[in-house]
Amino acid sequence: MKKIVLAILLIIIPPNIFALSTSADCGILMDMESKRIIYGNDIHKQRSVASISKIMTAVLAIESGKMDDIITVGSEIEKSYGSGIYIQQGEEITLRDLVYGLMLRSGNDASYTIAKYVGGNNFVEMMNEKAKEIGMRNTIFNNPNGLEDNGGNYSTAYDMALLTSYAMNLEEYKKIVSTRIHRLTTNKNTYLWTNKNKLLFMYDYATGGKTGYTEKAKRTLVSTASYNDLNLVAVTLNDGNDFNDHLNLYKEAFDNYRKIGILKKGILNIYDEIYYGNYYLMLNDNFTYPITTNEEVSIKFELNDIPSSGVVGSAKVLINGEVIHTQDIEAKEIKKHAASLMEWFRKIW
Repeated sequence: MKKIVLAILLIIIPPNIFALSTSADCGILMDMESKRIIYGNDIHKQRSVASISKIMTAVLAIESGKMDDIITVGSEIEKSYGSGIYIQQGEEITLRDLVYGLMLRSGNDASYTIAKYVGGNNFVEMMNEKAKEIGMRNTIFNNPNGLEDNGGNYSTAYDMALLTSYAMNLEEYKKIVSTRIHRLTTNKNTYLWTNKNKLLFMYDYATGGKTGYTEKAKRTLVSTASYNDLNLVAVTLNDGNDFNDHLNLYKEAFDNYRKIGILKKGILNIYDEIYYGNYYLMLNDNFTYPITTNEEVSIKFELNDIPSSGVVGSAKVLINGEVIHTQDIEAKEIKKHAASLMEWFRKIW
């Protein structure tokens, strides 16, 4: 049997009516922490994704732990075409600078050099393994750059949002994709790279992203933006108006959503709860969530009716009556002298 205690928090603010849309074939706007989908259009439709594939290449390079290594560029760049940073065979360049060239200038030549150094012949396999680890269930990588070679790379707006949310937890990645201009000198050349992501120059709250284009995929774009503790990722596939669409998505979302703390890690005090007087009730994690100004948030606590130590129930968060999060409630027995003190405080409360 379960004893159910309800605590309801109502967000009662005059509603603000808004609508989100893009001209993309597929698109998504998602909160990177909670994974709440704020806008979606065919988010699980698999399409060719072009150079936004390079986000995965950058992640594997960063996680290799070799970013300070100096690499001698080899014959692997001979198969490169399309966008490039125009490195030369025999040029000595750090892996970090190659990732800058990969993400700011979409260098296909950089992608081949990174892939060879980090994973050799197994790099594409590494990309697909990492995709599974992240939860990208509708993604297939066949090369490190998104060109149509070997069948090209296929993914979805949702999967690319998951990948970007993961990547933005890497401090090195965040630094690279937020860089507007990068300068470096090698043994053969001096470079000045300007980021192709125009949102970094158009929008004060933009924090990064990656552009892409092939004749098959058309224009693809991943971007991120942060404002007022709300960290969002937008993905559009086949969108001829992508930069403006992303800008409008962010403006609408930041105007209408706020992130609130709903559950707090630590000792849980449930009003009028009497069964667990000799126990601390604990939550092990904080939970925050973005909500609009006219959504009803409620919390439902379900507890075993016989007190014991360990997991004794759950806390469920509901938005407009729909459960969007569940986590365990744990109980820890209070020592006798502490229990009497706790009861004294409880009576005062």
